[in-house]
Amino acid sequence: MRENSVNYYGRAKPKTVYRSLHSSLLALIDILFSSLIIAPLVISYWRGTWELLGHYIMPHQILFSACLSFFIGLFGHSLFVIGQQFLANALNPDRVRLTYYVISRFYTYVYGSICVNGWRGAWILVDLFTGNTQLWTVALVTLIVILLLAGTRGFRNCCATPFALITDYRDGYFEVATMFKTLGSKEPGLYVLDCLFSVLIVGTLVVVAWRGVWVMLDLTLYPTSKALSGWGSLIIGYIIVTVTFATQPTIQWTCEKISGLCRIIVADLFLFISFLGTVNVWRGVWMLIDVYLYSDDHVFSCWLSHSVSFMLLILLNCSNSVLVRGVYIDCEEPNGECVVFPIQYVRLFFQKERLKKHKMYTDSQEEENLIYGNRKLNCNATIVKSGNNNLSNKMKNDNTSIFNDIKPI
Repeated sequence: MRENSVNYYGRAKPKTVYRSLHSSLLALIDILFSSLIIAPLVISYWRGTWELLGHYIMPHQILFSACLSFFIGLFGHSLFVIGQQFLANALNPDRVRLTYYVISRFYTYVYGSICVNGWRGAWILVDLFTGNTQLWTVALVTLIVILLLAGTRGFRNCCATPFALITDYRDGYFEVATMFKTLGSKEPGLYVLDCLFSVLIVGTLVVVAWRGVWVMLDLTLYPTSKALSGWGSLIIGYIIVTVTFATQPTIQWTCEKISGLCRIIVADLFLFISFLGTVNVWRGVWMLIDVYLYSDDHVFSCWLSHSVSFMLLILLNCSNSVLVRGVYIDCEEPNGECVVFPIQYVRLFFQKERLKKHKMYTDSQEEENLIYGNRKLNCNATIVKSGNNNLSNKMKNDNTSIFNDIKPI
């Protein structure tokens, strides 16, 4: 027996082909949207925020500035991770929609600044204590950190836009995953330790890995020309991004066929290639904004980059993409889903519309069934009532005939 999607001659049915083409088209739109629109906006926001922090937080005392940024990042991250359940319970969009919208976007803005602070502090501290001029030193530190992340199955946390897109939908808006998935309501002590480990250890290792690849590019890719170096990184980055998305179905199929350590190795190698593309795209966009966006007025350029990008992300319902939060484990998902990048935007919209239509159809069917059931009950009641009337009339007629048949003596 052939499947329903294939006709007698072995060709796919037109409806199935249409659905396949439709899904492929939506996936392509999501890739382009994430790579060409969301990624530059997120990078622009980070660039503006990072440079503004360097301008306003003790610019002449770099060590103190880095320590303060690191403390703000550590304390703020921990606070938002520990308090995620309280925020989710306190802010219900069904009760106070406008208040929820305003507070949730303000939450994203504050949390975004905290994320940038944490990264900036850790980045500068590593620069100060390990140096950023010797290629072999940078490469050795980066290699050790990448191996540590891979060994703890945390390398996927290096993923960022254009391979990640987070929408501002209400479901799980304040949710922050931790390394060991400890429940705060049952084990509060272990939950706090889990949060600190996720923020302090895993988060710092990710920053050091990013910093290492970035600095190596600074030292090797047109180190004397910022514009050429930026364009070089941008071209290399988008080439890697294109190749990664093009080979993703093959890698996904491979991960479905294998398991265990082999599956983790294949997934991590694929994620490492995407990581190289991500860093190159970020570095290219960042440096080109430095070169071409009001380079003669650095502070104004940073404010423009910071504010306009964030406002556009809010309008696109993607402001959560600026956040670096949560810790995820490599190959945690079943089959080949471990190498599927979370960039659903247009597809998520169509899925929600489809679910909405399905719900409306289900509700209409239930209403029709209810109406039909009431009609059937009314009909049965009418029949019973009619039968009772007929029986009553018959008994009355029978009694009358009996009395008529009795003759007086």
